[in-house]
Order: sequence, then C-alpha cells, then structure tokens
Amino acid sequence: MVSRNAQLIGVFLLPLFTVASSFDPFHRNEQRMDDPMGGGQVPFIPHEYVRFADVKRQCRSVLSAAAELTFDGHRANALMPELSFVKGDWKQDDGGAPLMPFDGTDVAGDAADGAPEPLPLASFALTHVDAVHRGKTALNVSGVLGVAISRNGTGPEMGLYVSPELKVWPGGTELKILFEGVYTENGDGESVLCMVGDALLPKRGSDAGNPWDWAKNSDRNNFQPPITNDKNILLVIRYPRTLTLTTRAVRGELTSTNGKSDAAYFDAVHLLSQLGAYSNYKFGSEELVGKACSPHPYRDDLLAGGGRGLYKGRSFCGILDRFTSEDVLAVVPNWGCNSTGALCRRLGPFETDKAIDATDGAFTGVSIVMQDVRCDARDAPGGESTARVSAVFRAVPPWEHRYAASKRSGLGGTTLSAEGVWRASTGQLCMVACLGAGGKACHTRVCLYVQTTFTITRRSITVGQITHVDGAGGGVAHYPLTMKRTVHPSELWHRFGVPGGAPLSMTYNYTKTRQAGEFLRRSEPFDFGTVIAKSLLSYPRKDANLADEAMSLSNLAEDLSLHVAAVPDPFPRERFDRPFLQLEVLSLESLVGRTSPASQTTAIPGKPASLESSSSSSSPSQQQLSESSLLNVSAELTLSGGKPYENVSTLFLEGVYNPVDGRMYLIGCRSIQAPRRALSTMRDVEDGMDCSIEVRVEYPPTTARWLINPTARVHIASTRDAGDPLRFNATALQTLPIMYQAQRQDILSRRSVEGILRIATLSAAIAAEFSQLMYIKAHTDVMPYVSLVMLGVQAVGYSVPLITGAEALFARIAAGSDADGGPAPPSYEVDKSGLYWTVDCVVKILILAALLLTLRLAQKVWRSRIRLLTRSPLEPGRVPSDRRVLLYTSAAHLVGFTVILAAHYVGVYSRPPVRDDGSYMDARGRTHALREWAVTLEEYVGLAQDLFLLPQVIGNVVWRINCAPLKTSYYAGVTAVRLLPHLYDYVRAPAINPYFAEEYEFVNTSLDFYSRFGDVAIPLAAVALAAAVYVQQRWNYKIISKHVKTQQKKLQHLGSRVYERLPSMSSANFEAELVSGVNEGVGLRRDTSLS
Repeated sequence: MVSRNAQLIGVFLLPLFTVASSFDPFHRNEQRMDDPMGGGQVPFIPHEYVRFADVKRQCRSVLSAAAELTFDGHRANALMPELSFVKGDWKQDDGGAPLMPFDGTDVAGDAADGAPEPLPLASFALTHVDAVHRGKTALNVSGVLGVAISRNGTGPEMGLYVSPELKVWPGGTELKILFEGVYTENGDGESVLCMVGDALLPKRGSDAGNPWDWAKNSDRNNFQPPITNDKNILLVIRYPRTLTLTTRAVRGELTSTNGKSDAAYFDAVHLLSQLGAYSNYKFGSEELVGKACSPHPYRDDLLAGGGRGLYKGRSFCGILDRFTSEDVLAVVPNWGCNSTGALCRRLGPFETDKAIDATDGAFTGVSIVMQDVRCDARDAPGGESTARVSAVFRAVPPWEHRYAASKRSGLGGTTLSAEGVWRASTGQLCMVACLGAGGKACHTRVCLYVQTTFTITRRSITVGQITHVDGAGGGVAHYPLTMKRTVHPSELWHRFGVPGGAPLSMTYNYTKTRQAGEFLRRSEPFDFGTVIAKSLLSYPRKDANLADEAMSLSNLAEDLSLHVAAVPDPFPRERFDRPFLQLEVLSLESLVGRTSPASQTTAIPGKPASLESSSSSSSPSQQQLSESSLLNVSAELTLSGGKPYENVSTLFLEGVYNPVDGRMYLIGCRSIQAPRRALSTMRDVEDGMDCSIEVRVEYPPTTARWLINPTARVHIASTRDAGDPLRFNATALQTLPIMYQAQRQDILSRRSVEGILRIATLSAAIAAEFSQLMYIKAHTDVMPYVSLVMLGVQAVGYSVPLITGAEALFARIAAGSDADGGPAPPSYEVDKSGLYWTVDCVVKILILAALLLTLRLAQKVWRSRIRLLTRSPLEPGRVPSDRRVLLYTSAAHLVGFTVILAAHYVGVYSRPPVRDDGSYMDARGRTHALREWAVTLEEYVGLAQDLFLLPQVIGNVVWRINCAPLKTSYYAGVTAVRLLPHLYDYVRAPAINPYFAEEYEFVNTSLDFYSRFGDVAIPLAAVALAAAVYVQQRWNYKIISKHVKTQQKKLQHLGSRVYERLPSMSSANFEAELVSGVNEGVGLRRDTSLS
C-alpha cells in the first residue's frame, strides 16, 4: 500500500520537476558565445533586461527607423566582437558641464608647458546579445563603455565582469558605464545601438568656475572621489554595415537625459572609432585610386631616383604583413625643402600638435604606424601579379608610446585611410588616402615600396612617400613626406622568407669599400712584429672545409657579430657607465642576413665588385694577395650607455674585414639630429647622414686563446676637422671576453683538460706524500722533527674541497630530481654527463687518498713524540713540540693577513664604483660586491696552503735540527703541485665560461691571490721556503756549531743521549712500540736503566 502511494505521488510530482528544471530566468542555456574582444568561449554572464520601458522611450526614433532583421543566431553572436572597439577617440561639447575631472598635478607647474596634452580615449565592449528572444527589427543587447583621459595614453581595461566605476588619480581619470538596449539596422546601411546606462558620475562642487576642486587631492591615500548614481544616460552608436575606404568610421554620442539644471547633467560626448579586424573590407574605390595614381606608375621622388632594387615578386602581401603591419615607420626630415614658410614644417597632410611643430621640419621622434593592413593578391588579365591593399596610416608624436599608438582605433586629423593597387611590373603600391573620418577628404596619395637592395645610407626594407593629389580640389598643400622602415640585421634572419611564396632575395651594394681600403692602409704600416704575429696566430675566417659558400659566410658573420658589455679603453679610474655594445653583421660578401643547412632562405646573387686596387708601397703580388683575402662587410653598431655615447649610439657600417689579422676597417654613417635649416650649413652630408666616421674593430685570435685575453677592441673616430659642428671625440672600447662558435664547444674540452691536470697534480701530491711516508719508516730517528702544523695546514687544504664538493654533489642531485623546480643550475646541464661525473669522482677519491696519507703522517709523528716523551719524562724539552711553531706561524700569518687585508681594501676603494650599492668593477669589467674580512680570510687560507713549508722552516729553527726530517722529493714535489695552478693561470688568459658557475676547475681566478702579481710573488715565496728547508737540512747544524758552542747540548740530533740509550731495532718493531700499550713493561725497564 505504501509503495503504491509513493508511485502515485511520484507520477504527480514529475511534471512539476520537469517545469522547474526548465525554468531559466537568466537564460543560462541559451548561448555560449565568443569573448566580445575575440578571446574565445566565455562563462555564462547573467543578464536581466529590466529597463525595456526606458529603452523604448529613449530610443523611439531609432526603433521607428529600424528595418527587419534577416540574419540567424550565429550572425547575432558574431556581433559581439564586430561591434566592440578599443581606444577610440572622444570629445565633449563645450557647454559648461564637463563629464569628468582631470588631475593635472602629475606634472609640476614649471614643466606643464612642455608636457603632452591629456589624451581622451574610449573603449566599448558588447557583453551580451539575446539571440533567442529577438523581435523582427531589434535585438536585446548589453554592453559597457569605458571613457578615460590620461597623459600617458592608457585606455580603460574592459572585461566581462564589470560594474559602474569611477577612478581618479594624478594624470588620469577613468569612468565605466553599464548599458542595456537594442540593436537595429536601418535603410541607410547602418547598424545602430541604442542603449540606456547606469553610471557613478562625479559630483561637481559649488564653484561653477572650478567644479572639480576636490580632484587635486587624488594622490592621497584611500582617496575616494565624491560620486552620484545616475541612470539617465543615453548612448547611440552608428556602424557602417559595409567597410570601405569612405565608410569606415564608427560614430557614437553619449548624452544625459537629465535637465540642464540637474547636478548630474553633462554636455554631449561624441565618440569616433572604426570597424576592426572582424569586419570584411570591400574594395571598390578604383575611380579614386585611378585619379590619384594616373598615369601609373606615379613618378614620385623615390621612383624618379631610379627605382632600382625594388621587390617585384609574387609574395608582396606576405612581405607587407611581416615588415609593415603595426610596425613603426620613421619620418624622414624635409631636408630638400627650401621654402621659408610653414610648408616645410608641415607633417604632410596630418594635423599636428605643438610637440611635432617644435621639431621645425626635422621630425625628430615622429613616426607613422600602419594599422589594419588588408592585402588581396591576384593576377591581372595579362598575367601580371597585382595586389589590392587597404590600410590606415596614423601619425605618432614624439611623446606618445609607439605600441599604445598602434592599438588606437580613433579616426581624426592624425589618420589617413588608404586604398590602392600594387603592380609587380613597377614594384609600386599607389594608394589614395582620406584624412580623418570624412569620406570627401581624399586629397592625398601614398606610394609604398619594398626594397631588396641595401646600401650604407639605405637600410630600409619599406619606404614610402605621401604627396598631395593635384587638382583634387581640396586639402592643404604640403611638401612630400617620406617615411621608411629601417630593418635591423637580425630581422633578416628571424623574419626572412615568406610563407607560401618564393624566398625574398636580398642584395647589398657596397659603396664604401675603396674608402675603407684606404683606411686600412693608413692604419697598418709595415711592422716586422706584426708579420710574425700574423704567421703564428689565426683569426675568424671562412671554413674551407664547407662546400656551401653561403653556410661558410653565415658562420663567419655569426662570429663577427658582437653582443657584449664593454668598458672604456684604457680603463678609467673615475666613475663611468658601462655601455652595452651590439655589432650585428648585415652582409658579408654576397650573403645578406643568415642561412642554415636546413633552410636556405637567402639567394646568393652574383658577387659584388671587390675592393678596388690603389697604389701601395707593397709589391704588386703582395698587394694582390692581401686584397684578395679581404672580405666586404656591412653591419650595424649600437651602443647603449647614456650621454657619453649619444653621438655614436647607432651607426650604419660598411667596409672590409681582413681575416689575416682579425681586423675590420669600416666607414660609418649616422643620422643627423639637427634643425632643418641647420642642414644647409653642414658639408659632406649624404642623404641626411654624416658618413665622415671611421670604425676599427679588432677581434681576438681563435688560436692561442688560452694565452691571449679574448676581448675585442672598437675604436670610433670622426674624420671631420676641428670646429665642425658634426665632429665628436673619439671613442675607444674594450669588450668583456667573447667567444666564437667553435670555442663554445671548446669550453667542454678545456674543462676536461683542467680536470686531467687536477688528477695529475693530485697523483703527484699522493706520490710525494707516499715517498715521505716510506722515508720516515726507513729513518725513524727523524720522524719527530716533522712539523705537525705543516701537516695540519695540508690536511685542512684537502678537507675543504671534500666538504664543499660533497655539498655541490648533493645540490646537483637535488636539481636533477626536482621535477617541478625552476631552471637548473648554470653548470648542471653539462655537468650531468658521465665524463664530468667520472672526473669529479676521481678527483674526490684522490683528495681523500691524499688526506688519509697526510693524517697517517701526522699519526706517525705524534706517536713518535709520545714515545720520546715516555723515554725521557724528566727532560720534556728534548722532545720537539709544535707549540712555539704554531705561535710563531700564527703571528706571521696574522701580520700577513693584516697587510693583505689593508692592501685589499685600498685596492677596492681605489677602483671606480659603478653604482652606489657597495660594488666595484675590476679591470676585466666585472662587477663585484665589496669583500668583507671573512671572505678575504677564506682567500688567505689558500695562500697559507701555498706556503705550507713555513711551519717546518720555523720548526727547524726552533728545534735546531741536525737531520733531514723531510725528503727532498716530498717538499719539492708538493711545492711544485701547489705552484702549478699559479703557473697555469699566468700563461693563459682568463675567459668567461657561460656554461659553468665556476670559471676554472683547476684554479679559481676570482680570488685576489690569483692575480698577475700573485702568480709571480706567491711562487717566489714558496720556492724560497723550499730552498730554506734544503739549506736547513743540509748545513744548519754545521753553521750554528761554529758560532754557538755553548748551546750544543740543547740540540736534538742523531748523537744525543736519548738515541744512544735506545736499543737497535727494526722499523717494524719500532712502529709497534710506538703504539700505546705495546711492550709497556719493556719500556719502563729501559727507562730505569737511563738514570
């Protein structure tokens, strides 16, 4: 019965559950749409359209003109990205009721005149489209409008989850307004959004002349602007349904529906933007293009100059996209303009601000950005390759950030909307351009070219000119405005080649090789030492083993390119800024850019003319041989180091490279940053560039790199006469150590060699200690006279690397086992190979063996002294003791450490600091923290190990020995082992190792004691100690016995009473007797007989 009732109840409730589950007040299941800004699928955002009555009342005129909507739900979802825009322009009617304040206290009062004007930007995002519940003529939509004004050009950040917001800070204000309304289409080819909004508007003060007086305090902590909530806001935005040359602009109007007397009322705000990438462009301005470009090609200044070296292939659209889209085109000054009026100062047809006008036609820092580039490649009826192109050109003043400008969408007096045709027969893209948003302001012509031939003064891959269309019946006359896109050499490597098309073939026309050859001959007089050096050393050159000429040149170009920090040459004593030097090779002989075995993207055309011969003091055969080895080269040099290098911050170079001596002789050109009128007074100016510059680059050799410091030297000098306004002081730089491609692999072999040397020296040290162990076993009488302090110093020297090596080993294991961790240590990736693990393990084993042998020697010496003390307990003075030796040695090292510490700090503070953070720069250009006394003490321990014989020398004097406690092979061998690192460091040049944290496996040159002076002084001191031990063991007693007769009884020597009373025994028995508790009774009886 119960079961039947439960079934009846379930049947009754099932329809109710079904209805409840289908109830969706927020339309969660209606749509999953793309991000309004094109970011993909987004989570559900609830929307309730509760202001339909307000929308119907405020949008009556829009709804009455609406046409029937014919598109489906997919088209409705596509509206979100299509109708959104970012960083459009806005301006407000001047009626005395501004929308929001602006706090200009970010700029001091005295600098306000030179500060840029605040930039008004507006962004709109459509956040929801009700694609299901739509009427015949309208769709319910919602969105958010961000209105901002800032001095640095930042726009409001738009997101999906937003709320009404007002933010005010010094130099910027941002207002976000939420809207809901309808989307309609009318019969005039427009899409219209009509929406009512909800905002938090700023309250105005009582002073009508200064309603925003409270905004000047926006820099205070926890500042909250006074606000008022207002729902009487109307936004109407009109979009063209077809994107063409003259129908691109998006216009909007933000108004307040409050009465003018209401405190929340504001004057109308006008929005201006354009359709973006989500709208299809319709080409159809052939009549305007034909009028502007007839006859084709239009003979502008660039084409009239010859028009050689222009791209005429079939991949124009790909090249345009790679090298032009949203890239910055520099504006070339109007050097050729001779007018005295405003014609030469005008930036083409663009409207300019005071910052551009202040350049007086030089246009310093002014640029043009190409936006929204559309390119449609097609073949003409005759088979000629053509392309239809549309773009927007935006003028960017010097104060505006280039990246921020490229993201702006406003159309105004600083923008040109252009459309035109490119033809392969001429290589010219000719376009007609319209200023701002007016479809009738098409009075401008834009010609654009892609260059494939470079020279020292023409390094631009894209060059264009903006001119006025004669007879257009409008527009402002202006001088032809030239713009160019200078290519950096590295771009011809990373951005070379065009997908889907033929490779871009580039050539270089060498025009300065003759001048560079004369510079070479002036700089290289005949010198016998130079001839010998050339015969012994080798420098970067083409690899003769490579059959591929392009690959050989590419490898050499890579070796000749420099990306390294530098220091002035000679090294200054005063404070200086360390520049960073970049020398990037653009072309080498016929190769432009780079190539690789996998992809040959550079076509190698015919070899350019070689260096022209001229008279020289050498014989004809020698001159022909020398000039045939020279390689034509072009490059770009950039120096970033502040004001001292502003004259040579960017140089275009061309000249020759001599692989015989590793020197490059170049002629440099730099852009002239000077007022337009001053150019007429300057002589020897080529295309607005100063080419009276000579640059010499000296590369280190590839051979003997362990003996010669691997640094490059760069010398830059102006050849102009003194008093010339373009002359500058010479600049000489020395780079930090550099490394060629082959040497990067040689790092591993050098580490292997140093590991083998470490093994060899440790083996030699073990052999020397073993010989000493055998020596004292055979000569038991000298065993007590071996200094324990000396052995302790050696034991400490062996213990430290064992401890630190074990820690490093564990650290590498931890780094290798950490699956989630960050990047591996600098040396881990190479150290993890089996070879280096093996070398490390062998070194550690040998160090352990040497430590054990040293401890065994110390044990024997200690027990021998105990035995002597046991035999003569009443005469302890006859037994050698290291107390006084330790005291004297410690005093000597304390004095030495004090002297070293003082000298160290004197050297540190005499070096020029590069920054005020307790650091200094050494002679190699490396920055170090100022060392504390503890670090210096650690270094001094290494010095004490090198002078390990000092305790033995002191002990020999204190004990007045008449024997030879140390075997010659022992102290001479260990001394040689300790001095070998200094010799190794002295004969080779230090090189930075980018693969390992430590520079040397065999010797650490970062320690002060491994300096050039230390590499000479320390070995001399160690050799002197070894010589002292030799003299003491051979002649010391004989010399003293002649002068100090009265103290002979205090000497412990072979004929002393103690040794006379000791019975003769083998070394094995004597060793057993020294052990505690062995033959103890016999020892006592012998002691009794001594009395």
